[in-house]
Amino acid sequence: MTTATATRIGTGANPPPTPDNPSRLHAALHHSGVRKLLVLAVIAAILVPIANANWGSGLWPHALTVDVSKPLGHVSDWIIDNRDTHPVFIYFLGYLSNAVIIAVRGVYLLLLALGWAGVTAAVTLVAWRVAGLRIGITALVSLLVCGVLDMWVPTMQTLALMVVAVVVSVLVGAVLGLAGGLSDRLFRILRPVLDTMQVLPAFAYLLPVVLVFGIGVPAALLATVVYAAPPMARLTALGLRGADAGVLEAVASLGSTARQRLVSARLPLARKELLLGLNQTIMMALSMVVIASLIGAAGLGDRVYQALASVDVGAALAAAIPIVLLAIVMDRTTAAAGARLGTEPTGPPALRGLRGWAMVVVLTAVVAVAVRLAASTLWPSGLNVDITTPVNDFKEWMVDHLYSGVPVVGGTADWAAHFTSWILDPLRDGLTGLPWWGALLIVAALAWLIGTWQTALTAVLAMGVIGLLGTWKASMDTLSQVLAALVVTLVIGFAVGILAAGSRRAEAVLRPVLDVMQTMPQFVYLIPVVALFAVGRAPAAAAAVVYALPAVIRITTQGLRQVEPAAVESARSLGATRWQLLRQVQLPLARPSLLLAVNQGVVLVLAVVIIGGLVGGGALGYDVVTGLATGDLAIGLVAGVAIVCLGLMLDRVTQPTQRHARKGA
Repeated sequence: MTTATATRIGTGANPPPTPDNPSRLHAALHHSGVRKLLVLAVIAAILVPIANANWGSGLWPHALTVDVSKPLGHVSDWIIDNRDTHPVFIYFLGYLSNAVIIAVRGVYLLLLALGWAGVTAAVTLVAWRVAGLRIGITALVSLLVCGVLDMWVPTMQTLALMVVAVVVSVLVGAVLGLAGGLSDRLFRILRPVLDTMQVLPAFAYLLPVVLVFGIGVPAALLATVVYAAPPMARLTALGLRGADAGVLEAVASLGSTARQRLVSARLPLARKELLLGLNQTIMMALSMVVIASLIGAAGLGDRVYQALASVDVGAALAAAIPIVLLAIVMDRTTAAAGARLGTEPTGPPALRGLRGWAMVVVLTAVVAVAVRLAASTLWPSGLNVDITTPVNDFKEWMVDHLYSGVPVVGGTADWAAHFTSWILDPLRDGLTGLPWWGALLIVAALAWLIGTWQTALTAVLAMGVIGLLGTWKASMDTLSQVLAALVVTLVIGFAVGILAAGSRRAEAVLRPVLDVMQTMPQFVYLIPVVALFAVGRAPAAAAAVVYALPAVIRITTQGLRQVEPAAVESARSLGATRWQLLRQVQLPLARPSLLLAVNQGVVLVLAVVIIGGLVGGGALGYDVVTGLATGDLAIGLVAGVAIVCLGLMLDRVTQPTQRHARKGA
């Protein structure tokens, strides 16, 4: 811990300036942030009068907009007219579509042939083999719960699609990551592409996928691959680029070729990153289950979507629980497999090595054949438990007792109305009423203060594209919802994260709750919030807060836990109170993690606010949903591009460059 930190802890304030120290004004002028603001002030003094003289209304000038609806409409019409006759569709995309259908159907028929007992045995034994007995028991219980909820067949449909989607996503992501990891030029080219693929809301690229492939499994699988492949590509490139230089030099000194260095050194050194990429790809693919159901993906996602359409909370929960359980099993299995790399194998000797995999296959076949001969391969209907009725009864009780008329605090309807009128409306009016050049200056200042001039330029250009597409007002409306939900998310997330970082017991209690919240499909959040808060922007913001909270809490907790113990002990030895320790030591040292929590909160809140267009969120989310529902490529794609630009801008103003992060730390 530095002397300045110790002085602040000991006295509670900064030391007063002395004659030997430079004046405060002189020190301020030498501060990089002040210099940046002065440069922006000079630029504003020159450009603002020009902008005000030519476009005095403050709204984005119509002369600076570009109408892309006609060319996009022509593209849509051409695809529809030529989808059944053009050679590209017939001989390439047609064969690709058939291959997807055959692969998914083949996996589904294999799962049905194994039967419920065979699938349960296979998943349990694989989880036990790679992750240990505890994860194996978790897998066993999870699959049994899927059957008890009468969701076995939808679960197998979802699992078949996920198996093929994850395999394709991993292959595509690994190839892209391999290219980016071995070539700096390709990495620079791939990075903005991967950024766009991850920020672009799923709704926006569902429409072009449907135009090309039509409604069905191929469109759903391709949309899932586009969404799930970027994490694998990023982490593969990261692992290859971060390989130990000393090991690579040693291998090269032995006269090995580039291919031998890749196979014998780079890939083995990047195994943990590769497994983490697999883990993230699986989670991203599962998060697409419900959204893919909009374009023909059967299974659990379709059950959730149908329940949303009828506001049936019980049916939605019955379908959502298996999705959550599948996510937890896959997450725990791949995470544990990654953690065990390089350690001594554990578990029973019969399940180790190649003999272990052979035992898994043999035991699965024995169980599947035995149950098939003794009974049906389908889940026994006599073991089903109906939870829809009690869940719906509980929902009705909550609506009757919490919606309105609650003494003193009011009801959820009153909270939603107050949140809308006191926060959302003033924030929206302020942003839409702010002159466009003023918004650009604010964005430039925030991005430059936290990053470099390139960061500021990227953020300003992103905002410029929003105006150029004619979506300025709708984007400001969406931005107001994102900012309001983000503030609530950060206040709650930081508070809970600080609590969890200071108490192992609190963290242990929170972990399963956060797991469920993080793996629950986004659509499921909309059902209870609509029931409690009615339709409008407030329920969209509430769903966004609930969805983004787990990531903010986890990152905050991890950042505070990773603060150097020596600094904490030093502060305690100086008599620092718990509040001083937190405010003057832990929070400053955890600043990079806290900024990352803000950044991830922005991305997650933006994702759900867009889905909130289904429940009255309006703005860009509504435009994307409308474009998908009506088949209007111009409306949906333009709104999607505006969302990408909004997300890019928010990313640049909340995530510092590595150089600035090191300075802050």
